[in-house]
Amino acid sequence: MRCMSVATDPPLDVATIVAAAPLIRGKSKEIWRLGDHRCLVRLIPSLSSFTYDRHDLFAGTEVLRLDFFEMAARRLQQAGVPVAFEDRVGPDLYIADYCPGPPFEVIVKNVATGSTTRKYPDLFREGHRFAHPVVKFDYRVDPEDQPIAEDYVREAGCDAAAMKALALETNRVLRAWLAPRDLHDFCLIFGTDRHGRLGVVSEISPDAMRLKGPDGGSLDKDLFRRGGSREDILTVWTRLVRELRAA
Repeated sequence: MRCMSVATDPPLDVATIVAAAPLIRGKSKEIWRLGDHRCLVRLIPSLSSFTYDRHDLFAGTEVLRLDFFEMAARRLQQAGVPVAFEDRVGPDLYIADYCPGPPFEVIVKNVATGSTTRKYPDLFREGHRFAHPVVKFDYRVDPEDQPIAEDYVREAGCDAAAMKALALETNRVLRAWLAPRDLHDFCLIFGTDRHGRLGVVSEISPDAMRLKGPDGGSLDKDLFRRGGSREDILTVWTRLVRELRAA
């Protein structure tokens, strides 16, 4: 793994930092707190689906996820959406603002699929396109996140309305960027920076969305959910990243 020395004062020695135990080790990332308001994040090449009971490590997917996230973060930041991502410092490493967040996930759905049709059978047919994007909140808890009402989110001290508005703006920017691909849904985690500003702190990548090609083919983690091999996923995600870079 190639690490970079970051031009800070004093210079940030990334290799020395990652040699130590991380502050947080999750399923998809490790986090080291830096001496200031920032943190160092390393993506783990893990893919997981609770619904399909499939969990694996596919080397190379973490690099492609960060390729996608880096582009998405820059596009959102240019549009005025706060994103914690700052700089990439290695194939699977990046520096971000350290923005602790509440235990809620915000999901935007443009199309009825996944949990919508599974948890609410017969309410909407698979593939139904919502007249307006649907925003829902989940409580992040093992083994499976649970839907939670906005009133609970607000009572827990979070500005649910601001989170919803920012999620919808993120959706608008991502859909425009990814067209003619079809963004069915995606999830976000919000946090608050040292100035009290709300922003996106989660990874935005094919691992955290449903994205379909113009032909209807999956460009996302559905490839994994449906039993795709490491080579299948690397091929599709490499082509996706290459096309987005060339656009």
